Amino acid sequence: MEAVEQIRPIFERVGYQIPPVKVSIGFPSTGSKGRHLGQCWSTKSSEDGLNQIFLAPHLETPVEYLDTLVHELVHAVDNCSSRHGAGFKKIAKDVGLKGPMRSAGAGENLMMDLVKITGLLGNFSHGKLSIPRAALNAGIKRPGAKCSKCGYEIVMFKKYLEVGPPICPQNHGIMEPTGYWDEIG
Repeated sequence: MEAVEQIRPIFERVGYQIPPVKVSIGFPSTGSKGRHLGQCWSTKSSEDGLNQIFLAPHLETPVEYLDTLVHELVHAVDNCSSRHGAGFKKIAKDVGLKGPMRSAGAGENLMMDLVKITGLLGNFSHGKLSIPRAALNAGIKRPGAKCSKCGYEIVMFKKYLEVGPPICPQNHGIMEPTGYWDEIG
């Protein structure tokens, strides 16, 4: 929570107020199998009317936590209303985030601010949680199909699974099923 207070001036200098939030280190809703580094829940989801932010326990450095925290605080300022759309993008860019908005991280100037803040915060009393790489990548693979000749791949819609794998548009052969057809279909 002290990190939020140290980050607050970054938002204020570009005209945004960080609302009251709660921050926890813990798995986002996708659990340890997801790839989310953080997640912000809107005030509508919380009994106490506060945005709830979760930072993944497998982040390594204090700067990575702060970088992810800034991203999630942008969601809190927006109360999660625009996801990673235009409203989020404006706030994110204004505070110094760069890159594709779903994975926006600190730009050079913001990164310098975050490094300074880590120095002000002192010892970070959280040790990285080591999660086997397989667990991080073990989400359910959507059903799809792949041509064994040319490698052409597609993702299948649930409503078409009962029809079976499609025919490759290039080689005109039946494509091989990939992913979990039984679990989703």
